[in-house]
Amino acid sequence: MRLAGAELVESREILPGQWLQTYRAPDIIAGARAGQFVHVRAGDYSGLVLRRPFSINTMDLATGTLTIHFRVIGRGTAWFTFLRPGDRIEMLGPLGRPFEVDPRSRHLLLIAGGLGMAGVRSLTDEAIRGGRQVTLLFGAATARDVYPSSLLPDEVEYVVATDDGSMGHHGFVTELVPEYEGWADQAFACGPLPMLRALARLAATRRDRLGVATLGRKRGGGRPAVAGSAAARRKAFLQVSMEQNMGCAVGACLGCVVKAAAGPPVRVCREGPVFAAEELDWAGGW
Repeated sequence: MRLAGAELVESREILPGQWLQTYRAPDIIAGARAGQFVHVRAGDYSGLVLRRPFSINTMDLATGTLTIHFRVIGRGTAWFTFLRPGDRIEMLGPLGRPFEVDPRSRHLLLIAGGLGMAGVRSLTDEAIRGGRQVTLLFGAATARDVYPSSLLPDEVEYVVATDDGSMGHHGFVTELVPEYEGWADQAFACGPLPMLRALARLAATRRDRLGVATLGRKRGGGRPAVAGSAAARRKAFLQVSMEQNMGCAVGACLGCVVKAAAGPPVRVCREGPVFAAEELDWAGGW
């Protein structure tokens, strides 16, 4: 984790009310991984005290740049849309625990709902660099909210679902999963809580429904992984990135806690934002 300045390179509205911004921040992305996020400070003159958390949407080590993708939902996020190339802001990051891809996985299924695309987008780049095949299922309310395919690598199979049927599958993105879950070695998701709950239910019954084998055992593979560890995420079929509201993003304020399947509640900013699906209590009232 580092505190560093970041210079805006480009800012554009890619969808109604949704922005993609590129920042030069080489100190922040050094060592960053897919699934992590940054905590960004708005200008002192704005009267906005709290930092804003943004997933690291993409990162380019060659140019030292990263992108963030966000929706304008209030004064805080609106402030960022008035920045111009050359303006500087303060970033804290990389924060949080990343996605963990098993080295043996060759087929990755990514599921995103709405702005949850930002949570999984950088994983597509990591996976393709590793020679893996990626299918990305994306759900939106209408065609006007669909993430542009031009912003994805050409190698990604991109499948869209819209609630109103104006583009792609007519219905929820979770309805597409049964067609692909048998093909996938692992799945990774980010989006609204109802979507993640539905995916967690599917993942919990996947082996019985499909009769599929897990990734082969290796030496030491029979030992249970410690809950919350990178090994536990790596062994899970489904990993989820939680979209909780964050205050401090360093684990102090306890504003982003969710219920764990066992043990005390966990903080999304510290023990997450990425969890193995079975680590969380999806019946909990959060």
